[in-house]
Amino acid sequence: MHATTIGLDLAKSVFQLHGVDAHGKVVTSKRLRRDAVLTFFANLPPCTVGMEACGTAHYWARELRQLGHEVRLMPPRYVKPYVKRHKNDRADAEAICEAVTRPNMRFVPIKSEDQQAALVIHRVRTMLVQQKTQLINGLRGHLAEFGLVAPQGAPKIAVLTARLAEPGDEQIPAAAKTVLQVLVEQLRDTERRIGELDERLVAQAKQDELCRRLSTIPGIGPITATALVATIGDAKAFTSGRHLAAWLGLVPRQHSTGGKERLGGISKAGDGYLRQMLVHGARAVVRWRRTSSPWLAKLLERRPVNVVVVALANKTARIAWAVLRRGENYHTSGQPLPTAA
Repeated sequence: MHATTIGLDLAKSVFQLHGVDAHGKVVTSKRLRRDAVLTFFANLPPCTVGMEACGTAHYWARELRQLGHEVRLMPPRYVKPYVKRHKNDRADAEAICEAVTRPNMRFVPIKSEDQQAALVIHRVRTMLVQQKTQLINGLRGHLAEFGLVAPQGAPKIAVLTARLAEPGDEQIPAAAKTVLQVLVEQLRDTERRIGELDERLVAQAKQDELCRRLSTIPGIGPITATALVATIGDAKAFTSGRHLAAWLGLVPRQHSTGGKERLGGISKAGDGYLRQMLVHGARAVVRWRRTSSPWLAKLLERRPVNVVVVALANKTARIAWAVLRRGENYHTSGQPLPTAA
């Protein structure tokens, strides 16, 4: 009997495999070195392969799918309940094999190379933004020791860099000024690289039809649009807009029992980067369009601003799903908005 379902526990060098036949009987359980994985599956009849959606999972999913296997990725938190007793590679592979056969299991769509390439741009940009914040905080902290303090906000750091550039300023010791100038140069280089990535994302958004449609939604710009398309891919993976909003963690956390519904703050599940982008976009809409939207105006009368911002982010996510699913531009009052340039 050959294996019809295989659970594959991914790793850096040594992979654990657990396979069962059509009757659920274990037919194989072995460890594979990284260079032997594709050779092993190439010699197997087509079967269902389950993996956790972790690092390198999408790469292996694409490779195994090319060999004729049906690959299904699952969130690790949904696989964890199937682990019996102690956690080890063998138990993890067995749990994955068991979880992938469950009829109510939720699976993660396999990302293409283009999607992952777009997400790499976003991840690198996020890293550079964090480095920029670190550099600014470092400059502020060091110069505060010499009595130089600038107002809050990243643009205000120019006041401090200008003081460092003054050759006749003796308030900052020469030794400190020389070293801090290194941070200033690194800050300017980081800002330049962030600008280059922003230009690349804007150009990508202009070329992609789905991104142009998403850009017609208030609160969604080129960066958010490219992140949505790269992360979500096919909107059919979500049954509804509410499903997408829940996946992004923009719905209340529930702790209900005995017929009593208890709702707390948002769950913050799913992709935190997308949730952050949608919330920032919603905050801009609330700030500049609060009087032009009757829905926003009424909600602001009875709820705090931050609650309204999250509610609008939830609504934006549901609108984005509808735009992607129907292939239409966002429109209000029956009048479609022009496609984003």
